[in-house]
Amino acid sequence: MSTYKQIQGTAVQNNAGNLENAADGQLWYDSTNTNFKYSYGATSLVGSWATGNNLGTARYNLAGAGTQTSALAFGGRDPTGRVGLTESYDGTNWTETGDLNTVRDRLAGAGADNTSALAFGGRNPSISLAVTESWNGTSWSEVNDLNTARRGLAGVGIQTSALAFGGEITPQTAATESWNGTSWTEVNDLNTARRNLAGAGTQTSALAFGGELPADTNVTESWNGTSWTEVNDLNTARKYLAGCGTQTSALAFGSRPVGLTELWDGTSWSETGDLNTARSYLAGAGTQPTALAFGGGLPATAATEEFTAAPAAAGAWSTGGSLNTPRGLLAGAGTQTAALAFGGFPAPTGQTESYDGTSWTEVNDLNTTRSRLAGAGTQTAALAFGGSPVPTNGALTEFWNGTSWTEVNDLGTARYNLSGAGTQTSGLAIGGSSYPSPPPTTLGVTESWNGTSWTELNDLNTVRSGLAAAGADNTSALVFGGSPGQLTVTESWNGTSWTELNDLNTGRDFLAGSGTQTAALAFGGGPGSLTVTESWNGTSWTEQNDLNVGRNLLAGAGTNNTSSLAFGGSPVPTKGNATEEWNDPGTIIQTITTS
Repeated sequence: MSTYKQIQGTAVQNNAGNLENAADGQLWYDSTNTNFKYSYGATSLVGSWATGNNLGTARYNLAGAGTQTSALAFGGRDPTGRVGLTESYDGTNWTETGDLNTVRDRLAGAGADNTSALAFGGRNPSISLAVTESWNGTSWSEVNDLNTARRGLAGVGIQTSALAFGGEITPQTAATESWNGTSWTEVNDLNTARRNLAGAGTQTSALAFGGELPADTNVTESWNGTSWTEVNDLNTARKYLAGCGTQTSALAFGSRPVGLTELWDGTSWSETGDLNTARSYLAGAGTQPTALAFGGGLPATAATEEFTAAPAAAGAWSTGGSLNTPRGLLAGAGTQTAALAFGGFPAPTGQTESYDGTSWTEVNDLNTTRSRLAGAGTQTAALAFGGSPVPTNGALTEFWNGTSWTEVNDLGTARYNLSGAGTQTSGLAIGGSSYPSPPPTTLGVTESWNGTSWTELNDLNTVRSGLAAAGADNTSALVFGGSPGQLTVTESWNGTSWTELNDLNTGRDFLAGSGTQTAALAFGGGPGSLTVTESWNGTSWTEQNDLNVGRNLLAGAGTNNTSSLAFGGSPVPTKGNATEEWNDPGTIIQTITTS
């Protein structure tokens, strides 16, 4: 039998307590608690849409049932008007089959696959319908009607056990009906009457989400077979969306006019990859990890997309409070919940704003307006240095005491597009560009701040500007990315010299960073407006979930790679006030038990 060392290439380490910076999947013996432990990265479900083969007929306001590989599309409107058209999907292609007996749109459906489905409700031409039809894999047969005729309703379940809820009569309704394979029975209403909503689940365990009141809503309700209970809302209020999955594992996608997709884990919604074709009035089928979206749009589309979800790094960005003044080429300091933003462009500014974890507040300006500067420290004890234009502002250093800025001793080398790390009393100024004569000279200069003055130390191995940095003080730092070109180079500082380590996965410049030498985060940058986020574990970079707003020339704050802040950036008019908060559960340590 192979030993652990033969399989992993290393012996089981003996350590008193938890092992700091343990690698993903690493096993060790905890001599303090006399047990074995291992670590693994926390994960969450992340999905994306891929293009599939189109419907035979482009249409919207249709209904769907089944799975990703065995689906049914029926009813709706095409450019000629309402249709009864039915198409069957085998996981690759759509095939036209027998039409509905009653032509209609804005109907609902339920069904396990493309051989067994139920169609109910709808509209033709402007009259709400109660008509219910059952599909046997070849043709539709009329069965007992809904008790309440309506359109814009939602449905879940299978051919013999379904649930119909919400919709429009005049105006919206909360009516819920249960199907037993023969007839519909009225049961308890939704708490919030609405139309053009979506659903997921079964007859006895369902979820209702979105719709309009008539205003767009994000309300989500859970059905236990008897009554509806309000639970956590969608992140984005919307109507004319589609849904699929179960009560504890659902998917919401599309709307007017967006392709937003959200995952439900039984407790809350989280955003994941958008539809490639943003649209509303669409239909869906399948489960949360393997779903299908088809039709929709105005004008009508035949687009079909297949959704696949898999566990990925659990960290994610969420929207925070916007900066009061949109800007790029600014600097930052502090943490996710206590940050400072200062300087920036398009017109060089000295504006300073303080973040409390919810919103930004304007405080006293820098003494010298400037952009392309660097920063270090905390919300109440920060350092600002360098900047443009050079040489006027390129060596200036200012000290923040929580209330105002004071000029202190200058940098030894005037420069801009540099990066900073550390604290107000133990900082580093790294790289950048200077103007001894045109064109600009890219620098590798490193200077250390002791709380009073700057001292020049050993240069970077790779000279660059537009780089990012992370680090706790002037003896321990990390730099990554930069120009010329879009670099991947990463270097580590030990207080004396720089050492090259493993590169970023995505080369870029004018990115932002946060964290420490052994736990850093790199996000955004150019060329263009990148969303790419990477996490550093002390050895290598791992791609994480993207920023929601792609941008370069942004700033960052945070003391580790599990809790960070991204703010500002370019293009300024549209992205310059964007703030996002990064949260990652990080590493989970599991104790191995034996029975």
